[in-house]
Amino acid sequence: MKTIKLPVQVEAELKKVSEVAGYLWQREWAERNAGNISMNLTSYFKKEEVQGIGTEVPFDFPKGAAGFVIYITGTGCYLRDLVNKLEEASCILYINEDATAYSIIWGGKRENFGPTCELISHSSIHLFNSIHHPENLAVVHTHPLELICMSHHELFNDEEELNRQIWAMCPEVKVFVPKGIHCTPYALSSTAALAEVTMEAFKTRNVSLWEKHGATATAPDVMQAWDFLDVANKGAKMLMMCWSAGFKPAGLSNAQLTELEQFI
Repeated sequence: MKTIKLPVQVEAELKKVSEVAGYLWQREWAERNAGNISMNLTSYFKKEEVQGIGTEVPFDFPKGAAGFVIYITGTGCYLRDLVNKLEEASCILYINEDATAYSIIWGGKRENFGPTCELISHSSIHLFNSIHHPENLAVVHTHPLELICMSHHELFNDEEELNRQIWAMCPEVKVFVPKGIHCTPYALSSTAALAEVTMEAFKTRNVSLWEKHGATATAPDVMQAWDFLDVANKGAKMLMMCWSAGFKPAGLSNAQLTELEQFI
């Protein structure tokens, strides 16, 4: 039976996944089986290494994703299990050359394992990135508490103003989330419609805030995607803390925000 040995670089990326998953759980951003993580690992493998492993499972992928090798978490799996049960709660899969099926080439050792129900969104985003932002290999979706609250607020209807107020809370938010947050309109989970609105978000922003659901970021690795979400949520949290204390924060001025652009 054909097996696969993971390249050292892939093992290093998987260690980052475990670390970030722990952060998400500690933050209460990954309740039960909430959230999912994926990485485009295609460049780390030769085609002959990944073909012929495992059983093909039919799935209607975007045609351009044919031949992709993707690490992804499992449906119904808890992100907290990625800390020490990575091979049970996630897998690496190979999308066949017709983009009509996938086969699991590593992991997926849990009984009745299957990749996340957001597989269509993740594969679509990875295809989008391969064309427009090939440096972005990681996608992290989670449920940041304060950002979700912001998606219920009237500011969600004014993306420019939402970003201005969140950026204004402290210099680091402007510097480390320079493109800001996209107010992504509601779409049903695990649908092509959700994939479409998320790809639209990443044309202009660092973070896609899924209305009344959660947030997603893409970056070269999962640690950098985590940083986008962590810093963006800190800005939202600080803003809400000021509101809760009964005052409107002064915030950085527009001139001060512009001055910070030299550090971006």
